[in-house]
Amino acid sequence: MLQPEYPITTARLVLRPFTLSDLDALYGFQSRPDVTQYLSWEPRNRTETAAALQRRIATARLTENGRFLSIAAQRADTGQLIGDLFLEVVSTEHRQGEIGFVFHPDHHGRGFAGEAAVELLRLGFERLGLHRIIGRCDARNTASAALMEGLGMRSEAHFRENERLKGNWTDELVFAILEHEWKRR
Repeated sequence: MLQPEYPITTARLVLRPFTLSDLDALYGFQSRPDVTQYLSWEPRNRTETAAALQRRIATARLTENGRFLSIAAQRADTGQLIGDLFLEVVSTEHRQGEIGFVFHPDHHGRGFAGEAAVELLRLGFERLGLHRIIGRCDARNTASAALMEGLGMRSEAHFRENERLKGNWTDELVFAILEHEWKRR
């Protein structure tokens, strides 16, 4: 279905498939409570991170049976892995997709996540021909919400206490952008 032409380069990032050599860097942020506080999983130990890395390596391209694409974000200047991205085809019939991103906190606030997310949207709309792409986040994650708004995604839903996350009811925000809105930006 889609084999991105790797590497995808931006002004400051190299987006590429995950490799086994990414284990230490991925563990460096998947093991942190401040990274996982708004995610459905707890901080991972090294074994759990290795299993997660294997899943990411296996989803470096979209196939007929797999609709999930994992991409590593690395700084172009240092070669350091700083982000974990995904693009999922939620429905081929309705041309719907979803993006997501997790970045190491040491690199927050510098625009790296936005730079990478633009490329996820480009892949979804320009390569996959998707009609609509969403992004979801815990309502407490104001940085992710602001990032999606900055991408031109509009707030479409605020689900009240719709998920139990780490023993607590949490709200979820859903943002979306349509293909023709993407083309207009």
